Amino acid sequence: MKTVLKWFALVVAVLAVPAVGATVSVLSAFGALYAPGPERAVPAATPSPYDPAKPTAVVVVGDEGAVVSDVLAPYEILADTGRFNVYTVTAKREPKPLTGGLDLVPDLSFADLAARLGPKAPDLVVVPALPDVGEPSTESVKTWLRAQAANGAKLLSVCNGAGVLASAGLLDGRPATAHWLKVDTWAADYPAVHWVRGQRFVDDGDVVTTAGILSGVDGTLHWVERLAGREVAAETAKTIGWRRYGTTVPVTPAAGMPDAVAIVNGAFRWAPDEIGVLLASGVGELELASVFDTQGQSLTSRTLALSADGAPIRSRHGLTFVPRASLAGAPDLDRLLVPGATRGVTPSPGLPAPEYVHDRPGFAYDTAVSALARSTDVATARWTAKALELPTDGVVFEGRAWPWLPTALPLALVLLGVAAIVVVRRVRAPRAERRPS
Repeated sequence: MKTVLKWFALVVAVLAVPAVGATVSVLSAFGALYAPGPERAVPAATPSPYDPAKPTAVVVVGDEGAVVSDVLAPYEILADTGRFNVYTVTAKREPKPLTGGLDLVPDLSFADLAARLGPKAPDLVVVPALPDVGEPSTESVKTWLRAQAANGAKLLSVCNGAGVLASAGLLDGRPATAHWLKVDTWAADYPAVHWVRGQRFVDDGDVVTTAGILSGVDGTLHWVERLAGREVAAETAKTIGWRRYGTTVPVTPAAGMPDAVAIVNGAFRWAPDEIGVLLASGVGELELASVFDTQGQSLTSRTLALSADGAPIRSRHGLTFVPRASLAGAPDLDRLLVPGATRGVTPSPGLPAPEYVHDRPGFAYDTAVSALARSTDVATARWTAKALELPTDGVVFEGRAWPWLPTALPLALVLLGVAAIVVVRRVRAPRAERRPS
């Protein structure tokens, strides 16, 4: 029995360092996704004028933030149509962290929106994935959503925004879908919902739910088609470079686990790249989201939102973003990424040369994932496309095959642990032999 316990203790000792390191790395990676930025002044509200002749669509953002693509992709699609009043709304108007540290200042508070619309609800409410589903911090959003639904608002959930609707009781007895990594969890937490797997979106009349992240593009275009017509939806899809509208988009996985490469990157990439993302006025919302979400889903880097002078910027359709640093005040960075059409950036001395992510035409995420493959490896890029639910027919996968260094790290630590135990036992053995009997 003593021998078994001794060998068990040795195995635990050998595995302890990589196991503890992996746990810290994973917690750090996910903790960084919604880490709040420094205190900054809230820029003045500059929402688009309200046209009572147009239907109103709003994208709600939670107190703890939201997934960047779930917010910005539907917003740009709806704004591109020119057929809607489009706003981002929140309980309290202040900077909200979107995944990766992109701080959005929503257009309106719930009270501001009510002052614009009067007694009627918005025609369409888009609900993104929130980081705190089921927590008390979502109560203000859930209460507001119930009121809008009761007042006739149509709903679109993107990705795990379905969990927000389910937690508010707005999906009970209905078919709905969500991200393939999370749908089984929602099925256990909210059994009154008829969860559907393997579809990019589910239309249940006044509620449309979508699967993971970029399935929200399909769901948003579906609502555009219903509310503004097929021609408008087709033209909008063309404008954003989404060639899959009107075709059969590949079905998402029904459910599953993360790929091995995601586990390797999340657990053993202990020195992730520090990447600055330069924000410039006029940048497209999809372009911004494609950089922050691609880097975040890859689990290979930490992103920092910058502007040339540290001042807020306004995106193509008028959203306000507050950077966390200026170029001159940026910390040490491994890379500097520039989304959108901006060119000719002259970084401050000591900063890396700018990399222009959207250096070719096409859907913003196709180019961002192709760039990820070149800068990291193909396996990571393929995982990122899968997590984003991005069809890969427009993605060029060129680069190293696999993240070999993070893969080698746990093996090296185990070998070092075994070597240390062997050395200790050899040092102690002669001492034991010299002890008097």
